[in-house]
Amino acid sequence: MDVDWEAYGWERLADGVGRRRLPGWDATVGLVLGERAVLLYDTGSSLAEGAELRTQIAGLTGGRTVTHIALSHPHFDHVFGTAAFAGAEVFGAVGSDELMGRVRDREALGEDAVRQGVGEAAAAEAVDSLVAPRHTVSGEWTLDLGGRQVLLANVSPGHTGHDLVLLVPGEREVVFCGDLVEESGEPQAGPDAVPSRWPDALDRLLRLGGEDAVYVPGHGAVVDATFVRTQRGELATRFAVS
Repeated sequence: MDVDWEAYGWERLADGVGRRRLPGWDATVGLVLGERAVLLYDTGSSLAEGAELRTQIAGLTGGRTVTHIALSHPHFDHVFGTAAFAGAEVFGAVGSDELMGRVRDREALGEDAVRQGVGEAAAAEAVDSLVAPRHTVSGEWTLDLGGRQVLLANVSPGHTGHDLVLLVPGEREVVFCGDLVEESGEPQAGPDAVPSRWPDALDRLLRLGGEDAVYVPGHGAVVDATFVRTQRGELATRFAVS
């Protein structure tokens, strides 16, 4: 898959696999190209950001469109751009569909976005058009993208009650972690975090990815299994769990 990732500001992670660190909150979006399908992991913090991603992806893939979206967790900086990808099949951890479908929770996402610096009009637009997952993952779900299969795994609770990771097999497996792992700062534990279960979620993540995988945090630079294991220990100490 001959894609010039860097020309569009993306980082190549493996053949047909790349990611972009978005401005503002340094949130990562991931892209996996198959022969028949294109999978996007997270969609950005606004409809405008989602539309920019859509244009970039069409450019770097020669006009292909996103067919599948996997949402790492229901926080505004990871889900507000989804409506820009009309027709895509949207996946999330079980329960995220209900949360994103409830008016009070949608409004709470918008309020958080505004507190974090998103304009009120942009936040309201994103809330009004918010796309909840149609397909929910309670354990593991294998997707065939054509010439490659990827695995969606629900390893929650941890950073939230609805954490979905993406594993892409290859010479070195690539694991998109969402905000279960953060490199550019201490992992953020908001009111929807489940601190007592977060270390267990990282144990499951490490078992799925293994020692040689490339781990892609929700924010920050790519890391390895040693970094994830160290962060797991730090979280266990921080939250006084084993």
